[in-house]
Amino acid sequence: MGIDPGDYVRYRDLLKGERLPAAFVDLDRFDANVAYVASTQRATGKRIRVASKSLRCTALIRRIFARGGASYRGILGFTVEEAAFLAERGFDDLLVAYPTVQPSDLSLLSRLTASGKQVSLVVDAPAHLERLSAAGERAGVTLSACLEVDLSYRPFRTSLHLGARRSPIRTPAEALALAHAARSLPGVRIDAVMGYEGHIASTNDDLPGARLKNRVIRLMKRASVPELTQRRTAVVRALREAGVSLRVVNGGGSGSLVSSGRDPSLTEVTAGSAFYGPALFHHFHDVHFQPAAFFAVQVVRKPADGMVTCLGGGYAASGAAGPDKLPRPVLPPGMRLLPLEGAGEVQTPLTLPADGPELNVGDPVIFQHAKAGELAERFNALLLIRGDRIVERVPTYRGEGVAFL
Repeated sequence: MGIDPGDYVRYRDLLKGERLPAAFVDLDRFDANVAYVASTQRATGKRIRVASKSLRCTALIRRIFARGGASYRGILGFTVEEAAFLAERGFDDLLVAYPTVQPSDLSLLSRLTASGKQVSLVVDAPAHLERLSAAGERAGVTLSACLEVDLSYRPFRTSLHLGARRSPIRTPAEALALAHAARSLPGVRIDAVMGYEGHIASTNDDLPGARLKNRVIRLMKRASVPELTQRRTAVVRALREAGVSLRVVNGGGSGSLVSSGRDPSLTEVTAGSAFYGPALFHHFHDVHFQPAAFFAVQVVRKPADGMVTCLGGGYAASGAAGPDKLPRPVLPPGMRLLPLEGAGEVQTPLTLPADGPELNVGDPVIFQHAKAGELAERFNALLLIRGDRIVERVPTYRGEGVAFL
């Protein structure tokens, strides 16, 4: 389900009396996404790990587990400090997906482990293991490490690299070398493997008006899936045959739920952006998420006929700079950012469609952020709406006074 133009009146009326800008989540859409993500793995039997960076709101993370039941297990976090923050709020089975060598992080990880929490930290180099070993030995605990495998695609054995620049480990031999290094060190053990096929999970392949581009991207995806599946399976097999006991084999992302779910080497898949359904996740061929998270800014000027200017709105997304990283005006439909101004730090001008509704000073304009959890870094709270009511106001990470990166 896309965004219904008729939703503008409903959202406008709900936001009367609210201070704008404001961010809100439509629970009917959010809950539908939770159910849909679970349905993608019903036939595979794989559990879904929740990517917290794509939510950054403990109330909504908790809601996913409550409504998703046995389909969901564990959190994929992004820093050790965030893992501690979530552990304090009752969450467990935390996989920190990015390495750290800061002494304070490793001491905190040791304390979490000593307290009985299951927290694993991604590693891909001997230097990571050596620092984990030293921290674990000092604390008298054995720290859990998750070996990350690079799943980027390099077609035709060329230097062309499609995917994120993450781990240097690509082959079973390289993975075994790191596993052997871990065995020689006290205070650390490898008990998990992860890999992220970002060129599949975060690349749109059903863009409107881009038939040729879509076809090329789908061909790339179809070619890369067998290669990465074979390579990941070989790494996992080699580790297990070498006696490494793997508690978790994690992979995928929201855009690769279907293809990752078919990988027999995985015990679980990850989803995050799927729940908010942000602008960059509207156009996938194999998966379909409902837009659920929005923000509203207020019209404060009408500088010319067919144009309004809103207060705030310049909430651009991270990544390679480009128009796709700008927030997208979605309601009323047909509004456009100005090419020379875009979404501004303190004001955002918009052109109006000729057949659109008249907007007056004080009216809201509804946007979607290009990405998911980054929206929460701009707001202290999210309004949760269902039907024609605001049913709750919940704090974001920012609203709880924390920011982890």
